[in-house]
Amino acid sequence: MGKKMIVVFTLFVMLFAGCSLKEKQEAITDEVTIIAPSSTGGGWDITARAIQDILMSENLIDEDIRVLNKIGAGGELGWKYTQQQKDHVLAMNSSLLITNHLLGQSKITYKDFTPIATLATEWEVVIVSKDSSISSAKSLMENLKETPHAYKIGVSPRLGNDDQLSFVLAGKQAGVQPEELDFFVYENSGQVVDALLKKQIDVATMTLSEAKKYYDLNQVKLLVISSDERLKELPEIPTWSEEGIELVFEHWRGIMGPPNMTKDEIQFWDRTIEKMVRTKKWEQTLQKYMWKDFYKNSNETSKFLEEQSKMYETLMRAYRED
Repeated sequence: MGKKMIVVFTLFVMLFAGCSLKEKQEAITDEVTIIAPSSTGGGWDITARAIQDILMSENLIDEDIRVLNKIGAGGELGWKYTQQQKDHVLAMNSSLLITNHLLGQSKITYKDFTPIATLATEWEVVIVSKDSSISSAKSLMENLKETPHAYKIGVSPRLGNDDQLSFVLAGKQAGVQPEELDFFVYENSGQVVDALLKKQIDVATMTLSEAKKYYDLNQVKLLVISSDERLKELPEIPTWSEEGIELVFEHWRGIMGPPNMTKDEIQFWDRTIEKMVRTKKWEQTLQKYMWKDFYKNSNETSKFLEEQSKMYETLMRAYRED
C-alpha cells in the first residue's frame, strides 16, 4: 500500500471513529437514570436493576447508571417525572400504562412517551398463605362462584393491571361475577404478601417473580400459574387448564423514554438495548426469574403498544357489556 493510500486510510479510520464517538457523546451526556415506578422488589424494580447491572458490567454504556424508585398512583408518579426529563432518563412500563388510561385513572397514555424496547414476559400466579384452607384454584373459583364475597383478594399497585385482569378472566370462565369480587389494593407486592400472612386478605394475584421468593421461604402456596404448560423449574404448580379453565396469560414489561427524543437518541438506545439482550447475563436473568424473552426494538414496540391498547380496550368493553 502506498504512503498516500495509508494516509487516506488512516484519516478515514480516524474520521469514522471520531463520528462514532461524537454520536455516542451526543446521545447520552449525563448520568443515566432508570425510573422504577414501584418500590424495591417489585417487577419494575427487579427489571430496572437487572438492566442497570448488565449495562454496567458489560461496559455497554460509559456513563454511570442509577435506578430511582418513584412510587405512587399505580406508576403514574414515576411516569409523570419521566415526561419532564431528557434522553438520559428512562422508565419501566407495562400494560398498566395502557389500562390506567382506559379505566379513567390517568390522563397519561403510551403515546406521551418514546418507546424504547419491550423486554420480557412472565406468568401470573395465584397465591395463598401456607396454612390456608384453600387447596386449589379450582376449589377457589367454585367457592367464589357460589359466594363472590367469600374471599378478600389482594392486588398491587392498582386495579386494572394484569394481576387483577388475569384473575378476572379466569373467574369469568368459571362463572364468577367479577364485579362482585372483593379486591384490596396495596402499594406493592410485598405489602400484599404481608397482608396475606397477617390474614387481612385470603388470596393474592401477582407475577411469578414477585411471588417466588415467598414460595421459596415456604411462606405461601402457589395455587396456579397462567402458563400454557407446567414450568420445568416448578413442575408441582398446575396451570389454569389443569384446573378446568382455558386461560394462558403473559405479562410483559418494557422500557421507554421521555417525549420528543431525537432520532439519534432513539438509535443509541436501540443499539444499546439490543446488545444487552444478546448477552449471557441477560439470558441468565431470564432463567433466574423464569421470564421469557420478548425483545422488540423501538419501532416494533411502537406497533406493539398500539396493538395492546386495542386489545385491552376490547377486553374492557366486553367486561362492561357482560
